[in-house]
Amino acid sequence: MSDAPALRTRLAARGFDGITLLVLPAALLIAGLFIYPFAYGLYLSFRPKDGSVFGNYLKFIADPYLYETIGRTLWLALPVTLLNLFFAVPVAFRVRLMHRQRLLTTILVLPITLGTVLVAEGMLNYFGPQGWFMRSLHLIGLANFGSFRLVHNYWGVFISLIITGFPFTFLLTLSYVTGIDPALEQAAATLGARAMERFRAVFLPLLAPGMAITFCLSFVQAYAVFPSAVLLGQASGETRVISIAAYQAAFEQYDYSMASAIAMIMAAVQLVIVTAVLALRALAYRGPAGGGKG
Repeated sequence: MSDAPALRTRLAARGFDGITLLVLPAALLIAGLFIYPFAYGLYLSFRPKDGSVFGNYLKFIADPYLYETIGRTLWLALPVTLLNLFFAVPVAFRVRLMHRQRLLTTILVLPITLGTVLVAEGMLNYFGPQGWFMRSLHLIGLANFGSFRLVHNYWGVFISLIITGFPFTFLLTLSYVTGIDPALEQAAATLGARAMERFRAVFLPLLAPGMAITFCLSFVQAYAVFPSAVLLGQASGETRVISIAAYQAAFEQYDYSMASAIAMIMAAVQLVIVTAVLALRALAYRGPAGGGKG
């Protein structure tokens, strides 16, 4: 008889055991819903109507009406992400000390349950020309200020992204903030460090990895803006984001190859930003993401 170990034993030695096989259904689902559509879209983007391999990409670069959508989308996504992160950090620090943390957290994340369309409808009813906000300005005599529009322009989309994106950013930030051991702050306070010094020397290095991840996820969410740009912005003007260009190519021009190319460009821009942020995170701090709580 052979003394060679059984196949099951050899697979287990390489990490392939019964528990590992439980991952197989999830892997097949990801491959079917994400990997295959992405691969097919990438393939389709290189098969334009004119027959040239890079025709769609060259057309996108040569047409200002198309390539300017990258800048317009970044001009929305980057400020929104930075502002959400800027407000999420102090709010998370305050919430972690509250006794009714769950209640306040539930209130703050409520916009996530509403959805972008319902938020847009509420903003149209509130900030529209006949909305409560504008009527209130006229009522108290601020008619000139009331002429400042908050819908159907850049600021309408900006405010909508803040409302729908802040809860997501806040939840991620709160998870990192509560993971830092309070004893570290107490030790710094005992040594005479002030609140700002404690944040800069203790919290910021520990939060840097988590804030980078939060920035990346929030940015990707904001960069994919579509309903808000259509309902609250100018779909053919200053808020013609890249997702609208992809939609028009697919469902108005019926050029699915061009739409796929725009989607690939959209993914490439996001990948560049995310890679840059993660690279800066590696330069800023190489320690653990948490503070060793527990």
